Amino acid sequence: MPDIQLGAHTVRSHGVQVLKIHWHDWLILVFLAGLDLGLNLIEPFHRFVGEDMMGDLKYPLQDNTVPFWGVPIIAVLLPLGIIIVYYFIRRDVYDLHHAILGLLFSVFITAVITDAIKDAVGRPRPDFFWRCFPDGKGVFHPVTKNVMCTGNKGVIKEGHKSFPSGHTSWSFAGLGYLALYLSGKVRAFDRRGHIAKLCIVFTPLLVAALVGVSRVDDYWHHWQDVFAGGLIGWGPHAYFRVLEESGNSSQPSSFARNTLTVRQPQLETICIQPQHGQESSRVNNRDSRPVLDGLEYGRRQ
Repeated sequence: MPDIQLGAHTVRSHGVQVLKIHWHDWLILVFLAGLDLGLNLIEPFHRFVGEDMMGDLKYPLQDNTVPFWGVPIIAVLLPLGIIIVYYFIRRDVYDLHHAILGLLFSVFITAVITDAIKDAVGRPRPDFFWRCFPDGKGVFHPVTKNVMCTGNKGVIKEGHKSFPSGHTSWSFAGLGYLALYLSGKVRAFDRRGHIAKLCIVFTPLLVAALVGVSRVDDYWHHWQDVFAGGLIGWGPHAYFRVLEESGNSSQPSSFARNTLTVRQPQLETICIQPQHGQESSRVNNRDSRPVLDGLEYGRRQ
């Protein structure tokens, strides 16, 4: 098998071939994108919000520090740009394709999980009062004391999507993936003590954390929403990383067990190489019985 040479697998030479092999992965991505779009169109659960619960929901309604259109730029386009730059350095279409595919899967799976939980929970945002009553005059049901909103339906709908934070989960999904990608490319954990490499790795995570903090500062989310969004965005990365490490640590023991399993025909003949001019001799199956007994005893331990 010929060795793989850097620069031998480019988008022009192998791009179509790679896409043909992984067409089903891209089809699943399209399905996830459509599913997330549907989750954003449906009406979320309208949780009961009583008059006595409005004390924590009267924060001012204000604009986003990080607008909605800025989240895909931070979580998708920024990591995508860095991945493309690395491709022009190494000219490896396989690395380019798998990195982009992993990034998109990370973001879209996180988006589906986040929006599904948003619609199911229906937690009101901290500024829900002003979304529900833009004129500042609360109207409540005379019996249940539940809110009877008089505001814009689209604004009220968005007011029931506090938990978890989509800005935070998207940011940690995209930038968390970028952090792991950079850690592999710069070999941040090669045990050589280069602090600059760790700074490169943790910078995307810092940006994601600041996006989450901005959601609390803008009174669009409670702190629990941001914390949960960070776990949803970053948690799977950490989980699968630990799973991979545990799998790698169990390989030597399984390899050792496999080496003890020797087939009978393999010991039919044992060749002893000649030393100091002596002729080679063969040991038949009868002479190899002590060897078999020793291997069988080791396998039973």
